[in-house]
Amino acid sequence: MNIKELELRLISENIRSDVYSLNGGLPNEACCISQSNGIWEVYYSERGNKSGLRIFQKEEEACQYFYDSLIEALKDLKDMGLY
Repeated sequence: MNIKELELRLISENIRSDVYSLNGGLPNEACCISQSNGIWEVYYSERGNKSGLRIFQKEEEACQYFYDSLIEALKDLKDMGLY
């Protein structure tokens, strides 16, 4: 999937937009994806830092990894009653 398809999927699955950023940056406590100079980054932003940074050459791979990681993290939060 590409970034637009990812966005539509997250919306259709009613994923709260405050838990992710499709524009990168350093929002507090959010899963992020960004692209710069043909390189895709997927990471968790917390307190102004990128953690768990993964680098991808292909948009499709980055988007799939982002989606899978976000869904898994949200499942864990739901199991703990935090989401």
